[in-house]
Amino acid sequence: MNMNPSTNQIIQHYKQAYQQLYKRTPSEIQILANDWLIVNGARMQANELQFLTIQLRREIDRESVAQRRQTIRKLLNWFKTSD
Repeated sequence: MNMNPSTNQIIQHYKQAYQQLYKRTPSEIQILANDWLIVNGARMQANELQFLTIQLRREIDRESVAQRRQTIRKLLNWFKTSD
């Protein structure tokens, strides 16, 4: 049987991704009734927050790849000029 993560787990995952991407904590998270939440002023269901967390993680991954590419370009340029 596959169980959905609890609302608290969803919130924790969101907080971690948000902190990693924006270098600060979300300004507001409130749990309402029946898996409804208020996140940074927006009312949403827990599954929507879970989807938003996935989007944040994709952006984190994109930034990570871009940083690695930039480092490789710098190294290649350094090797080209050091000949």
